Amino acid sequence: MNQNSYLYAFTVVFLAGIFWSFGALTVRYMVDGQDYVFQYLFYRGFSISTILIIYLFFREGFSFYKNFLKIGFSSVLGGLFLATAFTGFIFSITMTTAAVTLFMLAAMPFIAAIVGYFVLGEVLKRSTLIAMIVAFMGVCVMIINDSISGTALGAIIGFISATGFALYTVTIRWKPETPKFTTVVLAGLFCAIFAFFILDFSFQPFTSMPTINSYLSLLHGFLVASGLILYSLGAKYLPSAELALLSLMEVVGGVLWVWLPLFGINETPSLTVIIGGIIITLSVIYYGFASRRIDINLKT
Repeated sequence: MNQNSYLYAFTVVFLAGIFWSFGALTVRYMVDGQDYVFQYLFYRGFSISTILIIYLFFREGFSFYKNFLKIGFSSVLGGLFLATAFTGFIFSITMTTAAVTLFMLAAMPFIAAIVGYFVLGEVLKRSTLIAMIVAFMGVCVMIINDSISGTALGAIIGFISATGFALYTVTIRWKPETPKFTTVVLAGLFCAIFAFFILDFSFQPFTSMPTINSYLSLLHGFLVASGLILYSLGAKYLPSAELALLSLMEVVGGVLWVWLPLFGINETPSLTVIIGGIIITLSVIYYGFASRRIDINLKT
């Protein structure tokens, strides 16, 4: 892999994390969010699939449908894992604080690294291992005080969401020839179908949901889909653990956005959460510089 490929992959996956970080803020703007979880999931899942299909159409024209003819076991499995991550995130963040949900997502690199090693035989570079250890220290600092806030169930579901996304990351690395964007389309559809099933295949529950929640769910779908497009573009250049490590910017950004008075949520994180977020950010920056230096040395 050349230097430009590393820089490209680093940039697009980093930006994916930034896009996703606004998800916590979007959910916090919901009116009585805990009462409209499945309606929200339906709209968001449907919008994710629609946006990805539109993206494929603009990229490949009318032949975009050929991607769906290549759907295999890895696509279906990845779609199920990603749908689990979608669903778990919404449930978790409506049950507990954004900080608790987001620091549970910080487990993604470690889960991806373990599964990637056993399933794909991906060996961690020293720089990646160091960055992961530093990031883990940041997570530990974040949870010193905040692990007891919110509900234990919210934290557990947040961990399930992290596991789903980590396993999705491994699946898109498992079969590189499988069209990655079709996996995301399937995930959105699975999520929407699951929510509609829980709502007893009736549109009646949607009539009671505040209009702003509908718009917010569509906006969240746009943010998630945009991030997944960027994430998938970088997936072919980076191992699973490194992909998940860079996505930790979602954790840092998500805590920051719900805290800043500018956005009006004012969910103030503790000092330990702030310090932990800084440590995680530094670990990602270190990884970026270390990867670039290694690639330059290989090139020369």
